[in-house]
Amino acid sequence: MVVLNRIYTRTGDDGTTALGTGERRPKYDLRIGAYGTVDETNAAIGIVRLHLADARQLDAMLGLIQNDLFDLGADLAVPQRDGKAERLRILASQVERLERDIDTLNARLAPLTSFVLPGGTPAAAHLHLARTICRRAERVMVELATQPDEPVSDAAIQYMNRLSDFLFVASRSVNNNGAGDVLWVPGQNRQV
Repeated sequence: MVVLNRIYTRTGDDGTTALGTGERRPKYDLRIGAYGTVDETNAAIGIVRLHLADARQLDAMLGLIQNDLFDLGADLAVPQRDGKAERLRILASQVERLERDIDTLNARLAPLTSFVLPGGTPAAAHLHLARTICRRAERVMVELATQPDEPVSDAAIQYMNRLSDFLFVASRSVNNNGAGDVLWVPGQNRQV
């Protein structure tokens, strides 16, 4: 259990922050950027949830996702090292739950006839914003995983990849199951 009774410690005043292992890293470090962007995704989802009074099932799904994202941040904050005791890690079962939720939401959607522009309802617009932040977090995690001695689990990367799909499908769900989607019209504003 985490106990936070003192919010400021001054330990980061030198431009470093601690991983879960206690190791200090510069605040611009790729690993710090990865779990910081996961946290940003979580905050964006929190804003989405303010707009879901009439979508309790989706709100419940997003509540589980927010908790998963804290798990994912903890996973990234403690790099997996051979021979060390295992810490909190994202599991394949969490990815599988996201896939089931995507299938549940997607079953009700109108077929897509074009790419979807962010918009429609406020919830949909915020879901699209959360999706783009999620994609950025995934890119940072994939880049981190290519670095020597910077392990990132396959399940963690898969989770973020699946989450961006979930957020897209959820945006269509809150846009009247796709009927209220704002569709891209290629070349609509070109003048020849």
